[in-house]
Amino acid sequence: MGILERMSLSGKRGFVTGGARGIGKATATAFAEAGADVAIVDIDIEEAEKTAKEIAEATGRKVIAIRCDVTDEADVEAMVSKVAEELGGIEFCHNNAGIALNAKAEEMTYEQWKKVIDINLNGIFLTDVAAGRYMLSHGGGSIINTASMSAHIVNVPQPQCAYNASKAGVIMLTKSLAVEWAKKGVRVNCISPGYIGTELITTSEKLKPLIEEWNALSPFGRMGRPEELQGICVYLASDASSFATGSDFVVDGAYTAF
Repeated sequence: MGILERMSLSGKRGFVTGGARGIGKATATAFAEAGADVAIVDIDIEEAEKTAKEIAEATGRKVIAIRCDVTDEADVEAMVSKVAEELGGIEFCHNNAGIALNAKAEEMTYEQWKKVIDINLNGIFLTDVAAGRYMLSHGGGSIINTASMSAHIVNVPQPQCAYNASKAGVIMLTKSLAVEWAKKGVRVNCISPGYIGTELITTSEKLKPLIEEWNALSPFGRMGRPEELQGICVYLASDASSFATGSDFVVDGAYTAF
């Protein structure tokens, strides 16, 4: 079997959390373009339905929208069951839902800290385990988590200790699950994007001064684009990455290289 056949997602089914916009929308689009049927999972069901319709019309694949709160165990388990039922199975997933919070540690409330950890780390755990259970009992699969370059460095100038800690946790969770499930057919990897110019970031007046500072520190002199993460995610969802598990793929334009 050639590389193009192994990179194809034809006949595969999967879901993307945080899939209504930004990075999740970009990867869901790529999965469908590569031949997969996809569920757009998001807490914002209206935006998820709009995204699902857009991708389905553009690719001809079956694309559905499901509302899910990734911090609610019962909700996550119900979502995985619904994806499997409506798509006919699950061979891959991209667990991408997350939030960022810029707050000085000495001023941050405990509630703020817990919210970031709950969505970014606990939400990944719940979704990994629910998807993993399904895959373990149905012949295997590939799980992709979204971590961040912020797991490797302390970003400046914004203070974001909760975000950094949560994403570092995602990487170690990914490695731990990969080792546990390696001989059982379930692969678990993560991507660590650098600054990605999603619409929410690039249109924010509040973030414009920060963007200038980030770009000044980047070897490329710019942020990445959501579509520049599509290739690595299709690779990880496909059979071409059959020996890749427990890995963190940093896609940051060399931001963390120096």
